Amino acid sequence: MKKVLLGLAVLLSASLSVRVEAADKKTVVATAGDIKPFSYQNKKGQLTGYDIQVIKAASKYINDYKISFKKTAWDSIFVGLDSDIYQVAANNLSYTEERANKYLYSVPIAKNPLVLVVKKGSKITSLNDIGGKTTQDDTGTSTAKFVDDWNSQHSDNPSTIDYSEEDVTKRLLDLDDGEFDYLIFDKISVETIIKQKNLDLTVIELNTDDNPNNYIIFSSDSKQLQTDFNKAVKKLYNNGTLEKLSQKYLGGSYLPEASALEVSK
Repeated sequence: MKKVLLGLAVLLSASLSVRVEAADKKTVVATAGDIKPFSYQNKKGQLTGYDIQVIKAASKYINDYKISFKKTAWDSIFVGLDSDIYQVAANNLSYTEERANKYLYSVPIAKNPLVLVVKKGSKITSLNDIGGKTTQDDTGTSTAKFVDDWNSQHSDNPSTIDYSEEDVTKRLLDLDDGEFDYLIFDKISVETIIKQKNLDLTVIELNTDDNPNNYIIFSSDSKQLQTDFNKAVKKLYNNGTLEKLSQKYLGGSYLPEASALEVSK
């Protein structure tokens, strides 16, 4: 009888050990924290924004993960995913084939198309006018690739990219001061900053076939977390939480198409 009880105790202990280990699985979300309204620091220095709050809301439906956030430089986010320092990236991230070949994408959490931004009165009114003009961007971004792709199709009169590590707010301020000719960035961030800083800039909608959505990215070995997160996002969409977060942080309804929530990138 004692042996039976001892055996049950060992099994129970092992079972509890597995449950605790699973519950304590640490997951670190990397973000630059400098791209309002998606990821930024509030007055208390705490990370917040649409991407951050969507992850926090989704985590209520995800078991066995202890999620924390880490502010880091943009160029270290994907290096950290590669080395398993971080397991998740949240930074107003768009879809590119290069990233999709290396990482796991969530379902879209917002619809956020690219726009062309110029000073009011500029002769640039569409993409057809950026040849011979200068923009500013960071390395490894989807917007820099957008301009590179445009240049490959217009090699007779390409546009110039001045690379810098400035955040988008500083870039828009520099554009307003006439330091370069145009900026291509996402609509929500641009309109938020222009309104807050009262900048004399014009926003031009772009008619492109590029994927206009915003995503969360997971390391290649975080398949289960990706699956659980996608299911949680669908719940947030259906119960109205995603809409509330969009209205609060993005200033309007920028939800992805419902059909897109059925497809994992």
